[in-house]
Amino acid sequence: MSRRPLPLRGLPEGCVLFDLDGTLLDTAPDFCAVLQTMTEERGEAPIAESRVRQTVSNGARALVEMAFGTRPDDSGFEPLLERLLSLYGQQITASRSVLYPGMDELLRYLEAQRIPWGVVTNKAVRFSAPLLEAMALHTRCAVLVCPDHVKRSKPDPEPLLLACERLGRQPAAGLYVGDHERDISAGRAAGMYTVAAAYGYLAADEPAQRWGADMIIDEAQALTRWLQTLQAA
Repeated sequence: MSRRPLPLRGLPEGCVLFDLDGTLLDTAPDFCAVLQTMTEERGEAPIAESRVRQTVSNGARALVEMAFGTRPDDSGFEPLLERLLSLYGQQITASRSVLYPGMDELLRYLEAQRIPWGVVTNKAVRFSAPLLEAMALHTRCAVLVCPDHVKRSKPDPEPLLLACERLGRQPAAGLYVGDHERDISAGRAAGMYTVAAAYGYLAADEPAQRWGADMIIDEAQALTRWLQTLQAA
């Protein structure tokens, strides 16, 4: 569903930027594996995958709070967080993450059209860069911007503006695709065309229709078809 037309015919002078977890990659299997290890260590019941998928976009702290019922100001919170991050760093080397269905087709289309694509994420570079390498995407991804590279993370537009600057592209000629309201807020603030990935890690009470995105897609193929239509127009 498109809310406004793209200002250019296709993206001859633009770029396409993606959020990482829940948009470009389904990374929930890695977090499920980590939490399974942690619950086994503590002799606790495993966490349902559905709960992980509804929480993972909010980051590691949210996962710890959800899985173990502990709050950031509790004395046991930081050790649990450190354990989760340590296990996740190890998990990346044998990552179970996968590209979403149709995503490789989309990336190959962009590459064939010489439209650069990149990743703008709130995941630290020490996890993001190895993950892209494990997925054999690091040589294809034209830019990676993480919280380490900016003063303000999403929903602030700074990371998106930096990515466009590094690509030498104008934000108004670019798309940002994300599965969280903060992605759409950041994209709009940067002046980019925003695409809500409704196939991502949305909470049951958080429909993408509320975010004000320019387009909502239920599958990556929908974006490929739309871009092909623009190119043919």
